Amino acid sequence: MAMRSWVVATAIAVAALGAVHAAPAQARGYVDVSVRVAPPPLRYERVQVRRGYVWAPGYWRWNGRQHVWMGGHYVRVRPGYVYVAPRWHRHGPGWRLNDGYWARR
Repeated sequence: MAMRSWVVATAIAVAALGAVHAAPAQARGYVDVSVRVAPPPLRYERVQVRRGYVWAPGYWRWNGRQHVWMGGHYVRVRPGYVYVAPRWHRHGPGWRLNDGYWARR
Protein backbone atom coordinates (compact mmCIF):
# COMPACT_ATOMS: atom_id res chain seq x y z
CA MET A 1 0.00 0.00 0.00
CA ALA A 2 2.87 2.39 0.82
CA MET A 3 4.37 1.77 -2.64
CA ARG A 4 1.06 2.62 -4.33
CA SER A 5 0.79 5.92 -2.38
CA TRP A 6 4.34 6.81 -3.42
CA VAL A 7 3.55 6.09 -7.11
CA VAL A 8 0.37 8.20 -6.95
CA ALA A 9 2.20 11.08 -5.24
CA THR A 10 4.97 10.95 -7.87
CA ALA A 11 2.46 10.94 -10.73
CA ILE A 12 0.67 13.98 -9.26
CA ALA A 13 3.98 15.85 -8.83
CA VAL A 14 5.06 15.12 -12.42
CA ALA A 15 1.67 16.23 -13.76
CA ALA A 16 1.85 19.47 -11.74
CA LEU A 17 5.35 20.25 -13.04
CA GLY A 18 4.23 19.57 -16.61
CA ALA A 19 1.36 22.02 -16.23
CA VAL A 20 3.73 24.78 -15.06
CA HIS A 21 6.24 24.44 -17.91
CA ALA A 22 5.49 26.39 -21.10
CA ALA A 23 7.54 26.45 -24.28
CA PRO A 24 9.08 29.86 -25.11
CA ALA A 25 7.32 31.96 -27.76
CA GLN A 26 9.12 32.71 -30.99
CA ALA A 27 8.68 35.83 -33.11
CA ARG A 28 8.85 35.98 -36.89
CA GLY A 29 10.17 38.91 -38.90
CA TYR A 30 7.79 38.47 -41.83
CA VAL A 31 4.39 37.11 -42.69
CA ASP A 32 4.83 34.08 -44.91
CA VAL A 33 2.22 35.08 -47.49
CA SER A 34 3.04 35.77 -51.10
CA VAL A 35 0.78 38.37 -52.70
CA ARG A 36 0.56 38.64 -56.49
CA VAL A 37 -0.61 42.29 -56.40
CA ALA A 38 2.06 44.95 -55.85
CA PRO A 39 1.32 47.37 -53.00
CA PRO A 40 0.22 50.91 -53.98
CA PRO A 41 2.65 53.81 -53.47
CA LEU A 42 3.18 54.87 -49.86
CA ARG A 43 0.99 57.69 -48.58
CA TYR A 44 2.42 60.97 -47.31
CA GLU A 45 2.10 61.39 -43.54
CA ARG A 46 2.88 64.64 -41.78
CA VAL A 47 5.10 63.96 -38.78
CA GLN A 48 6.18 66.14 -35.88
CA VAL A 49 9.25 65.42 -33.78
CA ARG A 50 8.30 63.99 -30.38
CA ARG A 51 11.03 63.73 -27.79
CA GLY A 52 11.52 60.14 -26.62
CA TYR A 53 9.63 58.67 -29.57
CA VAL A 54 10.34 57.52 -33.10
CA TRP A 55 7.85 57.55 -35.96
CA ALA A 56 6.81 54.13 -37.27
CA PRO A 57 5.58 55.04 -40.77
CA GLY A 58 2.38 53.76 -42.30
CA TYR A 59 2.41 50.86 -44.74
CA TRP A 60 0.10 48.73 -46.88
CA ARG A 61 -1.07 45.45 -45.30
CA TRP A 62 -2.73 42.66 -47.29
CA ASN A 63 -6.08 41.58 -45.79
CA GLY A 64 -6.58 38.56 -48.02
CA ARG A 65 -8.40 40.45 -50.78
CA GLN A 66 -6.73 43.83 -51.13
CA HIS A 67 -4.09 46.17 -49.71
CA VAL A 68 -5.29 48.21 -46.72
CA TRP A 69 -3.45 51.28 -45.43
CA MET A 70 -2.19 51.08 -41.85
CA GLY A 71 -1.45 54.59 -40.61
CA GLY A 72 1.83 55.40 -38.92
CA HIS A 73 2.23 55.90 -35.19
CA TYR A 74 4.77 56.94 -32.58
CA VAL A 75 6.78 54.27 -30.76
CA ARG A 76 8.80 54.88 -27.61
CA VAL A 77 12.56 54.99 -28.33
CA ARG A 78 14.61 51.96 -27.30
CA PRO A 79 18.17 53.01 -26.39
CA GLY A 80 20.77 51.12 -28.43
CA TYR A 81 18.25 50.18 -31.13
CA VAL A 82 17.00 51.67 -34.39
CA TYR A 83 13.50 51.10 -35.74
CA VAL A 84 13.31 49.44 -39.17
CA ALA A 85 9.99 50.20 -40.89
CA PRO A 86 7.82 47.52 -42.52
CA ARG A 87 8.48 47.09 -46.23
CA TRP A 88 7.38 45.00 -49.16
CA HIS A 89 9.92 43.11 -51.26
CA ARG A 90 9.72 41.05 -54.44
CA HIS A 91 9.69 37.30 -53.89
CA GLY A 92 9.48 35.27 -57.10
CA PRO A 93 6.31 36.24 -58.97
CA GLY A 94 4.77 37.83 -55.86
CA TRP A 95 5.40 40.22 -52.98
CA ARG A 96 6.14 39.64 -49.28
CA LEU A 97 5.84 42.02 -46.34
CA ASN A 98 8.60 42.29 -43.74
CA ASP A 99 7.06 43.61 -40.54
CA GLY A 100 8.70 46.50 -38.70
CA TYR A 101 11.24 45.59 -36.02
CA TRP A 102 13.95 46.94 -33.72
CA ALA A 103 17.57 46.31 -34.74
CA ARG A 104 20.66 46.77 -32.58
CA ARG A 105 22.89 49.65 -33.62
